[in-house]
Amino acid sequence: MAGHRGLVGSAIWRELQRQGFTRLIGRTHAELDLLDAARRHGVEKLLFLGSSCIYPKLAPQPIREESLLTGPLEPTNRPYALAKIAGIEMCHAYNRQYGTKYMAAMPTNLYGPNDNYDLATSHVLPALLRKAHEARNRGDAELVVWGSGMPRREFLYVDDLADACVHLMERDYDGPLVNIGCGQDVTIRELAETVMDVVGCKAKITFDTSKPDGTPRKLLDVSRLAALGWRARTALREGIAQAYAAAPFYS
Repeated sequence: MAGHRGLVGSAIWRELQRQGFTRLIGRTHAELDLLDAARRHGVEKLLFLGSSCIYPKLAPQPIREESLLTGPLEPTNRPYALAKIAGIEMCHAYNRQYGTKYMAAMPTNLYGPNDNYDLATSHVLPALLRKAHEARNRGDAELVVWGSGMPRREFLYVDDLADACVHLMERDYDGPLVNIGCGQDVTIRELAETVMDVVGCKAKITFDTSKPDGTPRKLLDVSRLAALGWRARTALREGIAQAYAAAPFYS
């Protein structure tokens, strides 16, 4: 497994162990270069994980898999999105040419154990968790959140993603692109309020509207995955509490 120490990889590793799998192989990039190895070494089944940023910035909501390549991307995410789109197309090409079962799945925004909490590079939910924790400890009267608080985002607990990935692999799914999400979204304001409640931070939330909001809404249509027999199990507040308890700064 590549990336087995990160947010997603470690969750998939935990899920495989939970389900009783024992023949697991994990290597760091320094130990094993997997960038040009799978097909040449006879790997018949592979799971490629993309990102919801592959979809057009103004795609109809909820975003269906068919929205891929139907409009301009969010400019700030475009290089990353294009790399993911190339991976999706590569999977499809290998399946057509070599008969492999390389599947592509697109997760929504993820959070949970082993997340990145660096305030300079982290995503919105882990950043809010750390900021709320530090504000509580300092006794701050105010906590500033970037943007207006109005954009809507979907969040999936990473252990639910891992369960979905194993679900797809066990069913030999080799069909088209499939979204992985919970099918529900919240405003950034609602997210911030939930995080503050979980952390126990009493500071007043204020919004810095000089900072960009980004895409107004990003909610995945998960009906294709539901038809394959899978749904998310972890409610947002429950997942945030579990993520906070696992955070390196938790006390």
